[in-house]
Amino acid sequence: MEARPRPELFDFHGVGMIKEFTENWDNIQNFKARADNILIATYPKAGKVNLTFRDRIVPWQTNHSYLAGTDLADKLPTTPRLIKTHLPVQFVPKTCCCLVLQVVYVACNAKDNAVSYFHFERMNCAMPEPGDWSTFLLNFMEGKMVFGSWYDHVNGWWEKEQIYSNFHYMFYEDLIEDCGREIDRLCSFLGLSPSAEEKERVKASVTFDNMKQNKMTNYSTFDTMNQTISPFMRKGKVGEWKNHFTVAQNEQFDEDYKQKMKNPDLKFRYEI
Repeated sequence: MEARPRPELFDFHGVGMIKEFTENWDNIQNFKARADNILIATYPKAGKVNLTFRDRIVPWQTNHSYLAGTDLADKLPTTPRLIKTHLPVQFVPKTCCCLVLQVVYVACNAKDNAVSYFHFERMNCAMPEPGDWSTFLLNFMEGKMVFGSWYDHVNGWWEKEQIYSNFHYMFYEDLIEDCGREIDRLCSFLGLSPSAEEKERVKASVTFDNMKQNKMTNYSTFDTMNQTISPFMRKGKVGEWKNHFTVAQNEQFDEDYKQKMKNPDLKFRYEI
């Protein structure tokens, strides 16, 4: 695969971004959500889920990219119209957070998220150069990442979930532990009543091995991603961070985490 220049990270209203995600900014901020829309938000590489009931994709995989692709989103014929984004909550158009719009946020623990993001930047030449693991981890802790700080991201969306009833906050660790339970919770939130057969079909389709083989979810057709360096779908396990963090890095990370995660109600699990 021919090498191509990598983008540079820059500060965009206090959040790390790259040019590709800010060129369409006026259209993003003026985007008009509809009452039947479902917005799915995550921090990059926080884990994704592909739950489909009767051709309704809930909550993840659609045929368009980030919220920046507003022109394409406007043309989506599906009902509900599903929109996904990695934007921090303060960047999301106000119409996407109104009371008539359903919002699903998926979060993953910081350590596993950091490991996954590191390997994603290694293999994706459309992202900034990550450097080695030690360099990347320090940048992650300092929030010098595309789409900003993990801490700000998960906390910002959590605060909205505490205020608005149209927000549903999910944890990747819960999905791995008991997918069926989380499907039931999500269906209840979205007002869906799938049959037992539909639930079983969904559970089978969202296993990591099946998603890794699915071209809709493994990104194998993207020429910016060199999957010989690292596959887009790596392992999908909770606790993979233990194979990357040194004892000293883990201690430093834990201390930094205590300083930045002030909300005692937002708790993550690092193993299940």
